[in-house]
Amino acid sequence: MLHSNLSINEQNHLVFAGVDTVEMAHKYGTPLYLMDEDRIRSHCRTYKSLINKYLGPQSNMLYASKACSFKQMYRIANEENIFVDVVSGGELYTAIEAGFQAENIFFHGNNKTPDEIRFAIEHGLGYFIVDNPDELERINEEAGKQNVKQKILLRMTPGVDAHTNKKISTGLVEAKFGSVIETGDGEAICKMALSMENIDLKGFHSHIGSQLFDSQAFIVTADIMIAFAKSIYNRYGYTAEILNLGGGFGVRYTEEDPVLDVDKILRQLSDELASICGILKYPCPAILLEPGRGLVGDAGITLYTVGGIKMIEGHKNYVAIDGGMTDNPRYTLYEAKHSFLLANRAGDVPDFKADIAGHCCESGDLLMEDALIPKPEKNDILCTLVTGAYNYSMASNYNRFTRPPVVMVSDGKDYIAVKRESYEDLCRNDV
Repeated sequence: MLHSNLSINEQNHLVFAGVDTVEMAHKYGTPLYLMDEDRIRSHCRTYKSLINKYLGPQSNMLYASKACSFKQMYRIANEENIFVDVVSGGELYTAIEAGFQAENIFFHGNNKTPDEIRFAIEHGLGYFIVDNPDELERINEEAGKQNVKQKILLRMTPGVDAHTNKKISTGLVEAKFGSVIETGDGEAICKMALSMENIDLKGFHSHIGSQLFDSQAFIVTADIMIAFAKSIYNRYGYTAEILNLGGGFGVRYTEEDPVLDVDKILRQLSDELASICGILKYPCPAILLEPGRGLVGDAGITLYTVGGIKMIEGHKNYVAIDGGMTDNPRYTLYEAKHSFLLANRAGDVPDFKADIAGHCCESGDLLMEDALIPKPEKNDILCTLVTGAYNYSMASNYNRFTRPPVVMVSDGKDYIAVKRESYEDLCRNDV
C-alpha cells in the first residue's frame, strides 16, 4: 500500500498503525482524524540523526508546527529533543501550555502583532525569525521595555523558484515573506539589526516552498545564503552562527508521487555547504531545517461515513460524505490530490469514478474530482490517506460544522488527543 503503516486484515478492513479503522470509526464516530504517534516519532528520529550525521552535532531540526498544532504534538517534540517553530501567538501559547521550553521555540510570521511580541518576550522566547524592518523595530522596542537582548534570525528572500505549486512557493522575489537579497533590502535590514542595542542577531533564515523531493532547490538556496552571509561579513565584520534553510520536504499523497530520500538530500546538501564555505572561506554555520509535513503528513488519515451516492447519467457521479472542506480544505485551496479507499472494503477493486462531495453548502466543497474507488454504498467508511498535515490545522467551523477529534495511536493502542467539538463549543464565545 501507499505507506508502510497501512495494511488490510482478514475482514478486508483497512488497518492503520496496527488498529482496525472500521472499529475506530464505530468507537469514535466520523469524521475522525487518526494519527500514528509511533510514525511521527520515527520520522523525528530519522531526520534528527541524519541532520547530525551530515550537518554536524551543532545542527538541529525544528518541527514546523503549523502543519499540525495541538498540545500532544508539542509534547512529542519535547520528548524527541527537537526544536519547534510557531507562526502565531496561539501556536506559541499551545506549545507553552504543553510544557515545551520557550527557549527552544522559533517564532515565524510576516506580521507579528505587538501583543504577540510582548507575550513571546515575557515567556522567554528563544528566537524571533524577523520578516521586515517594521517588525524588527517593534521587537527591539519591546525587548528594551523588558530589559532583554532578544535573539533573532533575519528571514531573507533568496529569489529561488522551487518549482512547486505557486500557492506553496515562498522563496521568489515577489513573495510576501522576508527581505529580498538582490534588491539590497537584505543587507539594509542586517545593518539595521546590528545597530540595535536590544537585538542579538544570530543568523539568517530562508524558506523556498513545500513538496520538494530532491536537493536542487536546497543547494541553490544554500549557495545564495552563504554568499550573502560572506558579503555581510565583508561589509560589517559579522559572522552568522546559524543558517536556517527552512523546510518543504515532500510526502507521497498518491502512487504517482516520488519517494523522498532524506539521506540523499542531506548528504548532497552537506557536500555543497562544505564546498561553498571552502570556496568563500566562510565558517559553516549551524544548520537548522524545519520539516513539518515531512514529520506528520503520512502519519495521519481521515475517516468519513458515506451518506449517499448521486449518479448523473452521461455526466458524473458524486459520493457524499459527512465531512469536507471544513476538515480538509486542501483541494479547495490548491487542488491538492489525495488517495481514497473504502476502509470497510479496503481490498475491493477501485472501479467507480466519482467526485468526493463534502457537506458544506458550497458547490466547490470537494475533496477530489474523478476519484477512483470501489463503488460505495450508504454507511460505507471512506478513508482519505495522508492527512496528517494541514488538515486538522486548517479545519474550520464554516456552516457551523464542528471539527472532528484527533485520535492518536501508539503501540496498537488508541487515545484521544483532541476532543470532538460540540455544539456548545461553537457558541462558547458568542454573547
